[in-house]
Amino acid sequence: MYALRSVRAAVFAVVCVTVSLAMHVLAGGTPVGAGVLAWATVPTAAGAFVLARRRRGFGVLTGAGFAAQYGMHLWFTAGAVPPPAGHEHGEGGLSTGLFMLLVHAVTALLSAHWLEREECGLATLLYLLFAPILTVLRRYAPAAHRPAARPAAPADRVPPVTRLLAATVSRRGPPAPSYAV
Repeated sequence: MYALRSVRAAVFAVVCVTVSLAMHVLAGGTPVGAGVLAWATVPTAAGAFVLARRRRGFGVLTGAGFAAQYGMHLWFTAGAVPPPAGHEHGEGGLSTGLFMLLVHAVTALLSAHWLEREECGLATLLYLLFAPILTVLRRYAPAAHRPAARPAAPADRVPPVTRLLAATVSRRGPPAPSYAV
């Protein structure tokens, strides 16, 4: 159980941090080094592991997502790689700040939605991956491994209740016209 939860938390953290960094750079932030990216992944995976212990509501997950995105924004800003000489870009002012807030908020909401729907998504993904394989295996499995077909019951072995019900005549409906007064 812990192994599956650990793998899911690690995959979530890698995707979440990578998307967060991509959106951070898209919004005007500078790229970061691999070490900064790795150190952002560790607490994100730990938080996802703890939150995945039981089912959480969207509000709790959204709050955790916003806290994680705020922390990643600060971490990415502090660990920014200095741009090469001649490629420095100035501050974009209020519009860049609002766009940065927007992209981190969207990433937080998407992360919360992913964590909330993860169980259903994982079950659907596993079904879509393994159902065709199991169908093919079942179709081409050797006959020795298939359950034996039940032989048909002989006519003389029909239970008496079935014979009795088969002989019963049901006369439903209005009375015949000769009985009408």
